Amino acid sequence: MKVYLDNAATTRLDETVLKAMMPLLTDDFGNPSSIHAYGRKTRSSIEGARKTVAKLLNVTPAEIFFTSGGTEADNTAIVQCIETHGIKHVISSPIEHHAVEHTIKVLEKAGKVKASWVKVDQKGNVDLAHLEELLKNNSRSLVSLMHANNEIGTLLPLKKVGEICQKYNAIFHSDTVQTMGHYPMDLKDINVHFVTCAAHKFHGPKGVGFLYINHQTKITPFIHGGAQERNMRGGTENVAGIVGLAKALEICYNEMEEHQKHIMGLKDYMRTRLIKEIPGIEFNGETDHDKSLYTVLNCRFPAHPNAEMVLFNLDIMGVAASGGSACSSGSDQGSHVLKGLGIDMTRPSVRFSFCKYNTKEEIDFVVGKVTELFAVKEKV
Repeated sequence: MKVYLDNAATTRLDETVLKAMMPLLTDDFGNPSSIHAYGRKTRSSIEGARKTVAKLLNVTPAEIFFTSGGTEADNTAIVQCIETHGIKHVISSPIEHHAVEHTIKVLEKAGKVKASWVKVDQKGNVDLAHLEELLKNNSRSLVSLMHANNEIGTLLPLKKVGEICQKYNAIFHSDTVQTMGHYPMDLKDINVHFVTCAAHKFHGPKGVGFLYINHQTKITPFIHGGAQERNMRGGTENVAGIVGLAKALEICYNEMEEHQKHIMGLKDYMRTRLIKEIPGIEFNGETDHDKSLYTVLNCRFPAHPNAEMVLFNLDIMGVAASGGSACSSGSDQGSHVLKGLGIDMTRPSVRFSFCKYNTKEEIDFVVGKVTELFAVKEKV
């Protein structure tokens, strides 16, 4: 058996999504910027997808801009907000995704902004009092905080942060790549100016996402060279990808309650079994459902003589997962998230992430392999 538990990295494409995309890859191949019938048909497909996404998020179609994925969407929001609005101060956290963290550090190094890093506790919860202090003592700020941490799963109280930002006239950007399609979002009910999406995190295709831009917050284009996306993003649209994104998000909303119940059950079951089978195991980040992304379980295993080989050994055993150690990233730096939380880096941490296709039988298989791995190493 082989088991895939790395769904926070990417998910399997839903077959219904593939069927929706296929006509755009075969017969309906026209350039959506062309004025003839072929182009008009694909243009109609894009705008239909935009309306679908907007309706699900309770926004207007004019506030949805399709991108190549979450990284481009994050970069666009941060860079262009700073440029358009003359922002000189950015607040983020030390455990953000690199699409946000690296972008802010590049801008700071170039002298365009001053960056402040809000405190987080050992579970990854943002210190809201410190956030408010930073907003109070600085000029108008851009706040960029992710809705759920991609490594440990700790959730941000999105609405509360939006209220704090509103109080201090700050612009609020949230990387919602890990939560889009997994939680219902009514963006009219949240004071957020930018949110981002990558379709491949919820059984859509890779290479496509979107940026929501609140209609009251205008920004200039990040990519130039064409009038696509209402002059906001030059380049021929990924029509099949856009249609696939909309279909995948629609499926998520239609089946959300069922999938949440199923995946939460798998996470709880795996956590309970691991506690029973592996003495000394701990968990990084929050694990309660109201504070934690239900698709992610980040495990900190007991000290191991070959800690850097745990993920490779799991792979050999047929288990696909990822971790907060150097071997998962191909670098020798280790996880900046776990380091930022002060986690013991001498102990191996593994992120298991679930989806609607995973089963209880797969969890049993994975727990068995993990137990076998650590039992063998303990005898060395």
